[in-house]
Amino acid sequence: MIQAFTAAVVQAASLPTDSMGAAAKAAGLIAQASAKGAKIIVFPEAFLGGYPKGASFGTPVGMRKPQGREDFRAYHEAAIDLNGPEVAAIAEATAATGTFVVMGVIERDGATVYCTALFFDGEKGLISKHRKLMPTGAERLIWGFGDGSTMPVIDTPLGRIGAVICWENYMPMLRMAMYDQGITLYCAPTADDRDGWASTMRHVALEGRCFVLSACQHITRGAYPADYDCALGDDPATVLMRGGSMIVDPLGNVLAGPDYSGETILYAQIDPAEVIRGKYDFDVAGHYARPDVFQLSVDVAPKWPVVRIGGDI
Repeated sequence: MIQAFTAAVVQAASLPTDSMGAAAKAAGLIAQASAKGAKIIVFPEAFLGGYPKGASFGTPVGMRKPQGREDFRAYHEAAIDLNGPEVAAIAEATAATGTFVVMGVIERDGATVYCTALFFDGEKGLISKHRKLMPTGAERLIWGFGDGSTMPVIDTPLGRIGAVICWENYMPMLRMAMYDQGITLYCAPTADDRDGWASTMRHVALEGRCFVLSACQHITRGAYPADYDCALGDDPATVLMRGGSMIVDPLGNVLAGPDYSGETILYAQIDPAEVIRGKYDFDVAGHYARPDVFQLSVDVAPKWPVVRIGGDI
């Protein structure tokens, strides 16, 4: 049986235009959480690469303004490569602390950027990723879509770890795909700081009988450049995301948070035995599933826009 351990969710502001600086900040936060005994540490959505809250990228319907194209070029430049120095810095921090880290990033792949959650193992470095399947609203203008090949649930000494990003958590079939893989530590990096998010996280915990670890940034307008195109105004003190990070147990009990006070790290003790205790009367991918009535088909094959057949070019 897995022994109880400490989990942490980081509620902090990224450096939206300085991904290497954000990686250095993250490394410091990993060391801080590890010093408090944390074995798994979850960071918010887009902590590296930045979440462009309030930006329009110059795109009224039927139009693309030149400034919006430049805004996208700058955003693409701030995104990270998976073989880049930012990832190396996080891998070094996890190796030094022996922690497991889930990190929200903006991943650059060619000319396209993706909202991605990266999984770092202290001994092995970067071991997997999840690309957000369905960017929400205007996010679709700037982010590519993930496919079924990056929906891992990873078996670790702490339990089975997966990540579902922000409003993906409202996709019942995606949640079911996670539950079917036996997820016990359900990580939810997000940019949703609304009051209702806490209810969603409690529902997911109860539905999946898993621990839910949700991390959101607490960030002000002042973290962005003065010329940043922000529909929420230009007062540096304006709070663009107010946090609301939290940790919930498999019966929906809130162990930490939601916190809206500012930058912080929230901690909770995780007793893995609570997962099985919770599934005694409700196992949504087991005895409560009714596969004679309902079945879900999940395509986990990678999808490529060009497939070359017949040899080298």
